[in-house]
Amino acid sequence: MDSVVSELEGTLLKGRDPFSYFMLVAFEASGFIRFALLLILWPVIWLLDMLGMGEYGLKLMVFVAIAGVSESEIESVARAVLPKFYLDDIDMEAWKVFSSYDKRVVVTKMPRIMAERFVKEHLRADEVIGSELVISRFGFATGFVKGNIIDSYISSRVAKLFIDEKPRLGQGTVTSSFLSLCKEQIHPPCMTNQKQHGHQLVRPLPVIFHDGRLVKRPTPSMALLIILWMPIGIVLAAVRILVGLMLPMWAKPYLSKLLGGKVIVKGKPPPPASGGNSGVLFVCTHRTLMDPVVLSTVLRRKIPAVTYSISRLSEILSPIPTVRLTRIRDVDADQIKRELARGDLVVCPEGTTCREPFLLRFSALFAELTDQIVPVAMNYRVGFFHATTARGCKALDPIFFFMNPRPVYEVTFLSQLPVEATCSSGKSPHDVANYVQRILAATLGFECTNFTRKDKYRVLAGNDGTVSHTSFANQLKKVVSTFKPFFH
Repeated sequence: MDSVVSELEGTLLKGRDPFSYFMLVAFEASGFIRFALLLILWPVIWLLDMLGMGEYGLKLMVFVAIAGVSESEIESVARAVLPKFYLDDIDMEAWKVFSSYDKRVVVTKMPRIMAERFVKEHLRADEVIGSELVISRFGFATGFVKGNIIDSYISSRVAKLFIDEKPRLGQGTVTSSFLSLCKEQIHPPCMTNQKQHGHQLVRPLPVIFHDGRLVKRPTPSMALLIILWMPIGIVLAAVRILVGLMLPMWAKPYLSKLLGGKVIVKGKPPPPASGGNSGVLFVCTHRTLMDPVVLSTVLRRKIPAVTYSISRLSEILSPIPTVRLTRIRDVDADQIKRELARGDLVVCPEGTTCREPFLLRFSALFAELTDQIVPVAMNYRVGFFHATTARGCKALDPIFFFMNPRPVYEVTFLSQLPVEATCSSGKSPHDVANYVQRILAATLGFECTNFTRKDKYRVLAGNDGTVSHTSFANQLKKVVSTFKPFFH
């Protein structure tokens, strides 16, 4: 069996500096203060690396980013946040060589816990060898790693794994000591004419579910920009939200432009429901909780939105009516029918947001209740902060959205479904739902999946996604505690 041992940093990943990944762990597992502290220490880390003492810099990063954080929280960040950033930095030429071997092993100087989930699930490695964190008996990281010299520790682990036969190929930078254990060695950049062994995998598995607040990988320059922007962003978000709540719906498009937002509208929306007629059901893709609000802004009238599980604070801040569903099918069906009898309604049948270019499975309930269905393709772009979370405080979602310098929304109205494409023509609700999913995915250039809301929360948060509806006061305390460092 041909085997390959490949280094993660600088080989499978284009970048050799793991600093930004420790910054992500610091921000997502601990918050802004630890994030800022690690950035302050970056010049020291850089200087140690330049002086040939990079291992001391690595240990400093581990200590500052991880000391005192629970092992379960580190695992959660590694599962939900890091894979997206790793995948964006993959060197496809190195991956082609790596994937062509039967037995694939990845080594990393980062703590194994930070990379194992991604490397095994997305790069389909058989083994991951990295530095090991020292965990206290209470389940918290001490900030130290096992072994005095990380590089020697990793090499000894590789030697034990291949005690019977040396690995066929080693991929890594010239300073990697484990390469001496391999029969052949190659250094980046890896050549496409490297002899391929066995079956070459087409591509790494994509990241469908992704969590965390930061849009871009926090390199030192990007992290500094984020820190400098945050006080401005908090003030800007407060102004946008307060003024948005006070203005009538027809004035919001003009306000959006004045305060840096942009809404791109394509297609022709239907007119409002006339007296005596049931309303139109707008079936939207779900990117953020702002989807129904933006739709109402575009239509310049308040369209009630069906919600599954948003925070009480988000309901209070919402400028449009919200209709909370129970997830009891018959009760929800009656509720939606009553709302449609009053007028137009917005529903997001995915039941939860998805950031990546995929659509989750559509619930078929909406197709059973009306034939007046208008699909609406929603998409958005932000610069600094994501407006959704599975692991964090959902009450902060609208605040983080409005903290972005120039949030952009795209709203594309498709034609109302013809009668022959609805349940009235004898089609099953599932067929109608799947058809709507397909045409919306085609409009956005996305891929359809059969994943559900529960799948997303099991992957990202380890639960079924049920929101605990704590009091408004408690949710407000969480908001204040998050941004408290900026007001000292």
